Amino acid sequence: MDHNLSEGSSSDPASAGTPSRYESQKRRDWNTFGQFLRNQRPPVPLPQCNSNHVLEFLRYLDQFGKTKVHMQGCMFYGQPEPPAPCTCPLRQAWGSLDALIGRLRAAYEEHGGSPETNPFASGAIRIYLREVKECQAKARGIPYKKKKKKGGKNDNDESSSSSMPFS
Repeated sequence: MDHNLSEGSSSDPASAGTPSRYESQKRRDWNTFGQFLRNQRPPVPLPQCNSNHVLEFLRYLDQFGKTKVHMQGCMFYGQPEPPAPCTCPLRQAWGSLDALIGRLRAAYEEHGGSPETNPFASGAIRIYLREVKECQAKARGIPYKKKKKKGGKNDNDESSSSSMPFS
């Protein structure tokens, strides 16, 4: 593996001139993730990072979220605009996590990581993001329809969503 995976790589394209907002955020995200790995017991060297470390990082970030996600037992579960406050937790919004993973995926490769070993591009991360998206959509009462797989017949759903081009 390339040894360029350090946080202070001099091949940073944003170092010439003023970095864009995206480049600045990507650098902050990369540094935050690097700090997260260094704070693990024992610390995790960046080249040994895998998708499990990324999942732990995403779960860790939830404590700083600002999006109310109603629990299934909450009387406001499934309501897009609840009429009163409740004790359900604040979480990171799916869109924020998705954007974060995109920036970290790019930063990993810019710092010398190979696309084939990129832990931010793993199937486990895609599954996690999809589950967060579905969970948050249900909690807010936004209907989420999965695309039907061709060839398979779903038994009891007469109002098929197969005519919908995307979910």
